Amino acid sequence: MNEVHPKHSHAVPNDAVPRAALWILVPAAVATILGLVLLWPQGVEDAQSEEYGTEVDGRVLAVTETECTADEAEVLTVCGEVVVTLNSGEHDGEEVVVDIPSGPGAPEVSAGDDVILIYTPDAISGQQFHIIDHDRAGALWAMVIAFALAVVAFGRWKGVRSLVSLGLTFAIVLLFMVPAVLDGSSPVMVAIVGAAAIMLLSLYLAHGWNRTTTVAVIGTLASLVLTVLLAEAAVRLAELNGVLDENTTNLSLQYPIDMSGLLLAGILIGALGVIDDVTVSQAATVDEVAKANPEWGHARLYKSGMRVGRDHLTSVVNTLVLAYAGASLPLLVLIAAANRPLEQVLTSQTIATEIVRSVAGTIGLIAAVPITTWLAAYLVRWRPKPKEPVAKEPKRPRPKPVPEDAEWGGDESPYPPSHLR
Repeated sequence: MNEVHPKHSHAVPNDAVPRAALWILVPAAVATILGLVLLWPQGVEDAQSEEYGTEVDGRVLAVTETECTADEAEVLTVCGEVVVTLNSGEHDGEEVVVDIPSGPGAPEVSAGDDVILIYTPDAISGQQFHIIDHDRAGALWAMVIAFALAVVAFGRWKGVRSLVSLGLTFAIVLLFMVPAVLDGSSPVMVAIVGAAAIMLLSLYLAHGWNRTTTVAVIGTLASLVLTVLLAEAAVRLAELNGVLDENTTNLSLQYPIDMSGLLLAGILIGALGVIDDVTVSQAATVDEVAKANPEWGHARLYKSGMRVGRDHLTSVVNTLVLAYAGASLPLLVLIAAANRPLEQVLTSQTIATEIVRSVAGTIGLIAAVPITTWLAAYLVRWRPKPKEPVAKEPKRPRPKPVPEDAEWGGDESPYPPSHLR
C-alpha cells in the first residue's frame, strides 16, 4: 500500500471557501447589489401605440378559399374567408369573419387552429380583425414541461436548483435589464450589473456554496471584464453603431438608446453563457484531479487542468461561432444569393458585427481557461498559516490562607492572623 509523503499529508482538498477568495467575492457582490439599486428602472413608457391595435386570442371554425380576382391576384397569394371565435378581449365569445392571411410569412390556418388576431377598431378598410400568427402557448408549455422533467430526472436536486437558477436568470433579464435599458440607463452598465447578478445567483444556487463554485465565479468575473474591454475596443475600431435591421432601426427611433452600447451588452450576455460553462468545468476538473492525486502540487495540477481545458476549449469555440452563424443563417443565404464580392460581404456592418461578437466572445473564453485553472490549482492546495500561540505569563502562586489558630510570629506563616490586620 502506497503511503503519502508526510509533507503532503495536509494537501487533501477542502471544499470550504478560502478567506482569500472572499476579498474579491464580497466587494463584487456589494458592487452588484449597489448597481441593481442605482440602475433599477423607475418607470418605462409603453412602446405600443394605439395605431398598432390590440392582440386577442381566437379559434378557427372554418376556412373557405375562393378564386382571386385580377386585382386581388396582384397583391394576394390566396383569397377567401376565415370564421373565427374570439376567446379574449371585449368581444369574447363572438364570431368574426376575416380574410385568409396572405403574403410572405403569413400563417397557414385550418379549422381547429388557435390563432392570434390584431384588433384595430379604426381600420380604414373596415375590417377590424386580422389573423397575424398561430397561438403556440400550448405547444411551448408542453416543451417546457418536458425540458423540466428531463433536467430533474437526470440532475435530481441539482437539476431542481438549476431550473430555479434559470428562472432567476430570466427574471433578471426581463424585470431588470430590458426595462433599465428602456429607462435610459447605459446598456453596458446594465449588462455588467445584470451579468454579475446572474453569475452570482445562478452559479451558487446550482452548484452550492463551496470552493469550486467560488473559483468558477472569480474566473467568470475576470473573463467578463476582459470581454467587455475587448468588445468595446473592437466596436470602436470597426465603427459599429448597432443599427442592423428593421427591429434595431425602430428601437433607435422610438427610444433614446445608445445602440452601440446595446450591441456591447448583447456581446457580454452572449459570452456569459459559454464562459460560465468553461469555468465550472475547469474548477471541477482540477478539484477531482487534486482529490485523486493528493501528492500533486500547484504546478502539476495546473498542467493537468490545462490539458483538459484545451480540449474543452476547441469544442466550445466551435460551438460559439456556430451559434452566431446559426442565428444569422437567413442573412448569410441572402448575401450568397446576391453574389456580392467577399470583401464587401465581410466589411458590411451586419457581418462585421457578427465577426466582432465571435472574436470578443472567443478571446474572453480563451482567457477564462488559464485564469480559472490557475485559481483552482492554487486554492485547492491553499492552507492558511496556523497562528502561533501567544505565550502566557506564568501565574504567581497565591499565598496559602493562615489558619485562625496560628500564632503570630510563628514559623509557619509570616502574616498576622486576620483579626490583627
